[in-house]
Amino acid sequence: MLKPIQIKEDLYYIGVNDRTKALFENLWPLPKGVSYNSYLIVDQKTALFDTVDICYSDIFLQKLETALDGKELNYLVINHMEPDHSGSLRLLKTKYPNIQIVGNKRTADMVSGFYGITDGVLVIEDGEQLSLGKHNLVFYLTPMVHWPETMMTYETTEKMIFSGDAFGTFGTLDGGITDKQLHPERYYDEMVRYYSNVVGKFGSPVQKALQKLGHLEINYICSTHGPIWTIPEQISKVISIYDKLSKYEGDEGVVIAYGSMYGNTEQMAETIALELAQQGIKEIILHNTSKRSHSYIIRDIFKYKGLIIGSPTYNNKLFPEVATLLAKIEERDMKNRYFSYFGSYTWAGAAIKRIAQFAESTNFEIIGTPVEMKQSMSLETYDACIALGKTMADRLIQDR
Repeated sequence: MLKPIQIKEDLYYIGVNDRTKALFENLWPLPKGVSYNSYLIVDQKTALFDTVDICYSDIFLQKLETALDGKELNYLVINHMEPDHSGSLRLLKTKYPNIQIVGNKRTADMVSGFYGITDGVLVIEDGEQLSLGKHNLVFYLTPMVHWPETMMTYETTEKMIFSGDAFGTFGTLDGGITDKQLHPERYYDEMVRYYSNVVGKFGSPVQKALQKLGHLEINYICSTHGPIWTIPEQISKVISIYDKLSKYEGDEGVVIAYGSMYGNTEQMAETIALELAQQGIKEIILHNTSKRSHSYIIRDIFKYKGLIIGSPTYNNKLFPEVATLLAKIEERDMKNRYFSYFGSYTWAGAAIKRIAQFAESTNFEIIGTPVEMKQSMSLETYDACIALGKTMADRLIQDR
């Protein structure tokens, strides 16, 4: 029989690790896997917080049965209905037919739509409370963080917040499950990548959620992905990461993302990067869009203020990987970036015009004069790339 992990008195971790799935949401790479976290409070009444992906339902149900130790399961609190968390719901309902499913109206609609379950659903309102005995739960609706039904549940006795996907990270939990048991810094970049890839479009709803929950004293953040945050400094840090990302605030630095078929456009990117460094910019990230997953490029764009895009003309359009990246950036409604661009062509230029259209659709501040190269690097093109790099560096330095 598989055993749960007791986090503290009355609280058990019954999540699982997924080291098999290659792509999260069938989009984002998982080189370090991902965890699906579920929690159980055992009190006069028992409450389970979210389930796990259906692929791991057997492990999950064994851990749950062991943690209950013969007790009845009274409540399932659904903070988020995405199937990597609600996937085991139908099996859970079969095993525990008297369970009360707790969620808001939108949750109830999705429970019916996804799983055909309409009985035993307790619909709660924003701020409503539920007593388990010595543990009291308060429900806070946080729509569009990052689905319309998402909410967070705050336990008032131990001051624990079950936050759904918020404050989650990619990466499995390899033995340790709390920040005290592992090196939390190895999860920071994966938290930024998770936020930028999955939640990134919803900066305004995230800000509203942070403001709604800002008055709460929090001793534990129990997310549905990644470590459980318990150290006060770590709790402050992960909240500050979400606050900064949702305001679209970047650090000093530049991401240069480019496409290049035969290396000529890449030479432009290299030249711009060299001048940025000469001007004192130390954080310079070059991404070849054909070699690097867009997941990591988007992460870095969320991290840094400066963004420079380069593309050759391809079939009288943008290089396909660059076009796809620009669409993903546009989808996230990003703000507060300094933007420059460059392009190349052999016989008819279109890349610069296409990137200009993208620039007009964003809220970015356009920096410098776009550089367009015909065929290969000339002294004139080299100087123009140098000038572009210097102008971007000057703009970043103004903010120091």
